[in-house]
Amino acid sequence: MLKLNNVNVAYMGAILVLRGVSMEVSDNTIIAVLGANGAGKTTTLKAISGLLHVEEGEVTDGSIVFDGIRIDKKDPQSIVKMGISQVMEGRRVLEHLSVGENLMLGAHLRNDRAVIKSDLEMVYSYFPALRPLRKRVSGYLSGGEQQMLVMGRGMMAAPKLMLLDEPSLGLAPIIVKQIFEILERFRREQGTSVLLVEQNVKIALNIAQYGYVMENGRVMLSGPSDKLKDNEDVKRFYLGLADLDKKRSYKELKYYSKHKRWVV
Repeated sequence: MLKLNNVNVAYMGAILVLRGVSMEVSDNTIIAVLGANGAGKTTTLKAISGLLHVEEGEVTDGSIVFDGIRIDKKDPQSIVKMGISQVMEGRRVLEHLSVGENLMLGAHLRNDRAVIKSDLEMVYSYFPALRPLRKRVSGYLSGGEQQMLVMGRGMMAAPKLMLLDEPSLGLAPIIVKQIFEILERFRREQGTSVLLVEQNVKIALNIAQYGYVMENGRVMLSGPSDKLKDNEDVKRFYLGLADLDKKRSYKELKYYSKHKRWVV
């Protein structure tokens, strides 16, 4: 479905943020992208969705292909119409609009009104807490309710691929558990693939089929989720089982080769 081939991204023509990033997303899968702050995870999503131009960024080398069509030079509106929606980090609701209005905005590029109505009911079935709030101003929702709202708004675009950026950020563990259960149900029932950026490595690898670990704009490690969970280096850096004073970079780990990233 989606393939990134040796993608470089630079901001203002000078600041190189992504360096030779290659990833793949297959149909009906959840793929996790892991890494610390500044690793290039969000930039990767923006490169796919066409939002780099808003921040004076661009793909300077490599290609991004979706359903056999190259998209790295397309505008965001065209990319959404092709079937990619992005749920950005930080629960970016339109605070002055109601819950229902926010959800309907997710379908603003669609013309199939009858299907839109049924999809709205689908969103309320996934997030029943939003139904009684549909006329409430979105700015007054809790953090968990706002996260449900932005995910529901992304679903209303009827995407083939959803780009989901840090959905667990700042939320209570019980809400995080509910959101990820809904995400897996959505993938299973609707067949939508998800490219998930997440710092909660344990829950991300529990839901994903495959994962990529990024550092300093590069993919340093990749493999099936069950193998990444058991990987010594992932445990060291992300599951609290390392002496980080001794090993601060994947370049210092025994599996890393500066000439070729290691694949599980």
